[in-house]
Amino acid sequence: VPQDEVHRTVGKVAADKAAEQKPAMAKAGAEAVSGRVELSAAVKDKAKPNDVIFIFARAVDGPRMPLAARRARVADLPLDFTLDDSQAVMPGNKLSSAQQVRIEVRVSKSGQAVPGKGDLTGKSAAVKPGAKGVRIVIDQIDS
Repeated sequence: VPQDEVHRTVGKVAADKAAEQKPAMAKAGAEAVSGRVELSAAVKDKAKPNDVIFIFARAVDGPRMPLAARRARVADLPLDFTLDDSQAVMPGNKLSSAQQVRIEVRVSKSGQAVPGKGDLTGKSAAVKPGAKGVRIVIDQIDS
């Protein structure tokens, strides 16, 4: 790359932009919640490999609408997950805006996000955005 004034200026602008984006990326990572979802041996026979799993974060003190969510399948378990603002269910309601969240997991027998009889569930304790190593065991059957 030539080292004249034009090329030095272009390189500096690119470097400055990268430096501006790093704190935003670091902040987004700090606001993500990550961990692992496992299926309890006690309910393992109730799940089929193609059953849909919903992993979602809800504000502890807030509406029931999830802040962030993702889908997987029982065949993917055990599964390492990360939930962040890029997975927001509603654009104005972000995981990073909550003081504390609870991560919940639902194995949906119907394949729909709406809870149903016979779904398998598990949830974490309350955690702050930025928590890592959150472990959720799917060990309950909805009646």
